[in-house]
This record gives sequence, C-alpha cells and structure tokens, in this order.
Amino acid sequence: MKITSVNNELVKETAKLLQKKYRIDSFILEGEKSIAEAIEAGIEILHIFVDDKSSLFADCKSRIETNEAVLSKISSTTTPPKAVAVARKCNYLWKDDYNKVILLENIKDAGNLGTILRTSAAFGADAVILYGDTVDLYNPKCVRSSVGNLWKIPVFEITDFKELSSKFRTYERIATLPKSDKSIWLNDYKNISEKILVMFGSEADGLSDDLKKIATQNLTIEMSENVESLNLSISVGVVLYKLFKN
Repeated sequence: MKITSVNNELVKETAKLLQKKYRIDSFILEGEKSIAEAIEAGIEILHIFVDDKSSLFADCKSRIETNEAVLSKISSTTTPPKAVAVARKCNYLWKDDYNKVILLENIKDAGNLGTILRTSAAFGADAVILYGDTVDLYNPKCVRSSVGNLWKIPVFEITDFKELSSKFRTYERIATLPKSDKSIWLNDYKNISEKILVMFGSEADGLSDDLKKIATQNLTIEMSENVESLNLSISVGVVLYKLFKN
C-alpha cells in the first residue's frame, strides 16, 4: 500500500494519536529502533508508515509506503523519522509476586517518566504504578525516552487512594522526602521486607500528604548541603540502585 496525501483518512486518524484524548486503544511509535523493539517484544503493530525511499520493514504486512509530508504530519519530532507506526496499547494483569514496585505520583514531564521506566527496568523493579494526575504513559516523548523499555516492565494506573492503600497494605511503603526528623538517610536504610513499594512525588511538589501518611519509612538521599535537590529521574536511579541492587 502507498499513501502520499496528508488528507488521507488513515493519516488524519493516525495524526490524532499525537493527542492524549485519542489514544484510547492505540499509540504512536517513532523511528526504526523503537518500532523494531516493539515488534521483538510482541507488541501488536497496526500500521507502519515508511519513507518510500527506504527498505525498512519490507517484510511487514502492515507496511505503508509514504513521503516526508505524511511522516511530518503523524510525528511529534521536528525532523520526521523514516518510519512511524501505530501500535496497540499493552494490557497487564497484576501478579502477587510483584515484590519490588515503584509508585510515581503526579509526574508531569514525559521525558522524566520515560527515563524512570528505563531506570526501573534496569534495576530490577517488578512493576510501576502511575498514581494521580501523571503524564500519559503513551505520550510520544515518554515512549522515545523509555528507549524500548516500555515493553520490559508492567505499568499500572491507579487514581483511587482507597484502592492504592488496600493493594499495598502488606508492603513496606517507602516515602522519598527531603531530610526531616521523620526521615533517615538512604545509606542507613536496611531493607528487611520482601515486598517493598517505593513512592516518588512530582517534580515540583513531592509526595502528597495522603501518601506520606501511609508510609512505613521515610528516606532521604544524602548530598552536598549546597545542592537543594536532584532531578527526579536521577533520584529514582540513586534510590533504586541502593534498595534493589545492594
């Protein structure tokens, strides 16, 4: 199949997926590497738009030859990639053996979220919980920033506090906070629990009072006194390395 018009109905429907409200069942993948990793991971690919001068994905039945104008319309990047795909969203079932779980509350930066997913997969987290008003998991920037690791770790969205507190009532619930009388240094923490939920708050506001109240332990990263805070994704990497790899 070949499509060269930006007014083609399939092109217009694909372009809508750049907006969160249209990403109900499917989402956009940008670039050869991202698409290839999704295929390898078993993600269902509905369409692959490929530059007609390229031989990328020549054996894929869902391949659609197109041009730069169409690729620009359906891509979120300034310079369009040689291939853009439409994929089906992942659906995961919760498992009782998810012992190392990350919770992210009200994360606003899609790049941060993608990087955190990559970090969580690297340090052996079993699952990630998106809680509250967190940026869309399938935001194109998040998908790119995860560098293929979106398919390597199950992600769940929870908006109800009662559901959250019930699901993790048997877990050690760790709040990551600025230093206070109620927190201990990360380096002093000795994990004695098999099940652990590590909670990180938004870039600007940190954890909500609700999550602070259900925490069984408060942790703070040691750092120089002349530095006020770390980037959220860096903080996640430091904490997970200490808790999950040591």
